Amino acid sequence: MSSDLIPTLQQMPKAELHLHIEGSLEPEMIFELARRNGVKLAYSSIEQLRAAYAFTDLQSFLDVYYAGASVLLKEQDFFDMTWAYLLRAKADNVIHVEIFFDPQTHTERGVGMRTVINGLSAALEKGRAELGISSGLIMCFLRHLSEEDALATLVLAMPFRDKLIGVGLDSGEQGNPPEKFARVFAQARALGLHVVAHAGEEGPPAFIRTALDVLEVERIDHGVRCVEDEALVQRLAREKMPLTVCPLSNIKLRVFDKMEQHNLVQLLDAGIKATVNSDDPAYFGGYVNDNFVAAANALPLTRRHAYQLACNSFEAAFLPEAIKAEYIDRLDTFFRTPLTTVPEIG
Repeated sequence: MSSDLIPTLQQMPKAELHLHIEGSLEPEMIFELARRNGVKLAYSSIEQLRAAYAFTDLQSFLDVYYAGASVLLKEQDFFDMTWAYLLRAKADNVIHVEIFFDPQTHTERGVGMRTVINGLSAALEKGRAELGISSGLIMCFLRHLSEEDALATLVLAMPFRDKLIGVGLDSGEQGNPPEKFARVFAQARALGLHVVAHAGEEGPPAFIRTALDVLEVERIDHGVRCVEDEALVQRLAREKMPLTVCPLSNIKLRVFDKMEQHNLVQLLDAGIKATVNSDDPAYFGGYVNDNFVAAANALPLTRRHAYQLACNSFEAAFLPEAIKAEYIDRLDTFFRTPLTTVPEIG
């Protein structure tokens, strides 16, 4: 156990790079928005909804996730959801966040792209001004839908190109390999958008390779199954390819049976640029600091690992180099400065 590290993990400045904003909808807000918008839920109470969070795999989670998202109808809904997340991020000392959103989840219900993006963006702008949290929006394509649908979604988003920093690929991996989306990712890259993709969570290491080679991604979301392929591990380390790892999510969705089996330390010790993130915090048991604490309580994390995880999060962010350097300087200052709960280095 590394519980003595917990104050350091909680207080150190950090970036969060793998956060599905729809997955931050807490049951209380789901019911509040359902009442506000006249949406009938399949659950009679907050407690019954929480009880449905006993997931057995990714698909069982997605079923509940999409049901929860059905309450999001108006720009104010997207604003309120994002602002609630940003307040939690501030409490966890997150100073930069790159937020995933799934427009197809909303446009197929008749909610306009403008409504979604303007609501999210307004909250992020307020977060920059009032909370000091820099941010970016990454639009994800749902991989269980067709590439044609993804291409149409990219076109729909073009009037809001200035509000996006990148595109991603999420939803169920099984039967939906990265190469299915080669054309839309090529178009996104041509537009100057950053590209990331979920791979190697429920999908095999081969999906990570295809995401790298065909989609030409700049980050791998999850990627924990890379350890099944030693040559791939060496490649990820050599190429300094970031992995946005989500420990609590990995346990909740049975990628690992228990946290003690998680390979986060193994990834770091192999030289891989791993980061810690919360994925869908309302559903998986906690926000980013909860993930750090759960890992520290179960794994042999050291102070060196703690620093590396935070440093990796800034280095892997889609930020100008000068801003990255500023954030890493803040991190260095934190680790040099003795706090009442944080021991000095050495």
